Amino acid sequence: MTDSNATGISTLDAAGIKTYSMLINGHWSQAADAKLFDSVNPATGKLWSRVPEATAEDVDRAVRAAHAALYDGPWGRMTATERGHCLRRLGDLLAAHSEELGAVETTDTGKMLKETRWQAKYIAEYLHFYAGAADKVSGETLPIDKPDMFVFTDREPLGVIAAVVPWNSQLFLSAVKIGPALAAGNTIVLKASEHASAAMLEFGALIAEAGIPDGVVNIVTGHGDPCGKVLTSHPLVARISFTGGPISAQHVIQNSAQNFAEVSLELGGKSPFIVFEDADIESAVNGSVGGIFAASGQSCVAGSRVYLHEDIADEFLQRMTDIATGIQIGDPLAEETEMGPLCTPAQLATVEREVTHALSEGGRLLCGGKRVAGLDGFFYQPTIIECPSQSLRIVDMELFGPVLSVIRFKTEDEVIALANETRHGLAAGIFTRDSARSLRVAKAVRAGIIWVNTYRAISPIAEFGGTKTSGYGRESGFQAIYDYTRPKTVWMNTSSTPLASQFAPR
Repeated sequence: MTDSNATGISTLDAAGIKTYSMLINGHWSQAADAKLFDSVNPATGKLWSRVPEATAEDVDRAVRAAHAALYDGPWGRMTATERGHCLRRLGDLLAAHSEELGAVETTDTGKMLKETRWQAKYIAEYLHFYAGAADKVSGETLPIDKPDMFVFTDREPLGVIAAVVPWNSQLFLSAVKIGPALAAGNTIVLKASEHASAAMLEFGALIAEAGIPDGVVNIVTGHGDPCGKVLTSHPLVARISFTGGPISAQHVIQNSAQNFAEVSLELGGKSPFIVFEDADIESAVNGSVGGIFAASGQSCVAGSRVYLHEDIADEFLQRMTDIATGIQIGDPLAEETEMGPLCTPAQLATVEREVTHALSEGGRLLCGGKRVAGLDGFFYQPTIIECPSQSLRIVDMELFGPVLSVIRFKTEDEVIALANETRHGLAAGIFTRDSARSLRVAKAVRAGIIWVNTYRAISPIAEFGGTKTSGYGRESGFQAIYDYTRPKTVWMNTSSTPLASQFAPR
């Protein structure tokens, strides 16, 4: 899929290194100044591809192409049903190419192939969902308080959407932005992460094949400055949908002051995973292991803070450490691998630093705590640290790595207070057999997503998003389409009587 001269997505040199292109106005393009940046395979630590480093000129070209595609091209004239057909075809193509897309994403990010290919196939459901919803968006007639007036609202697209996605779960996060944005009639410029852009560009090859006109979806690659800065401050951008970290989000908000674009932010978290004394221990342990060590902890909803009732803490930790120490770490392309590497050497260095600091503050290492011996790349052992108090820095820091902080508690009120004593608020897990307690705690914990006796479940039908420094706005679900529209109110005078003059005759 990538090496076809017909598509121009990438070229392959004699050393086997791919050079990718960006998708702008339906054409594969290099940066205006021809600059590239390297992408390293996290499992080997070796260069495997090069990606264009977009200039301000490139970003401007992409935004203007998206603007023209909506207001001058065929996209703005297509019916909602026709847009839905395009999204359905795109979903079908995504599912059909899930194996290839998964392999590219795994090579670029280190996530396990069994996860990336499954995710690529499942997120086709998101595009199918929005395909079916495209012609279900409607306005309303208003029972106005004035005679002879017929008043109704219509919903129209906002315009050009700037979508910024991180490297982890990039196809999923792109789908939850592309789906509602295109269903509502907008056009979009996607900025891929500079840490891993290849899967996004491979996905771009399916756009034209799905019947989506040139310029409707554009994909640029580059760093925060100038690429991200120019995109999020561009005067033709109407809405910014950003997924990433709080520091970058602050810059996005400042940039939006230049264009008054609407902004939604999904900023990750440090999700509490609460296990009460009456919980099904096997289920809770399995949920916790999957919640933190899946994707090597590189998930915005990773259950990286576990709170254990003191009555079951010892048994829980024994079971969990037994599983964690047996996790098979290795080549993420291999079927037998259960956990892959971290995406970047910077992440690995951060995890090492913070684990060392946590131990210096009194944390007790139960397992892990080291790089994986005998493997090239950015591998780190599944790590569990029991923390004597909430005050340890690691308890409230999103590490984006396979590191679990554990704290014991005595009472329901105590654990609610601990769970809420954080700047984050994206997700939380609650394990208990007491349905009344689960409802009480779910209501009391301040997070945008609450899972009870399960963890990391997703669906195109369900909204997700955070509170506090985990961001604002929601993605997924039917309501997301409305967030990509603006209402327009139309007043119609139905009287045959001429309007009365407001001025005395002269």
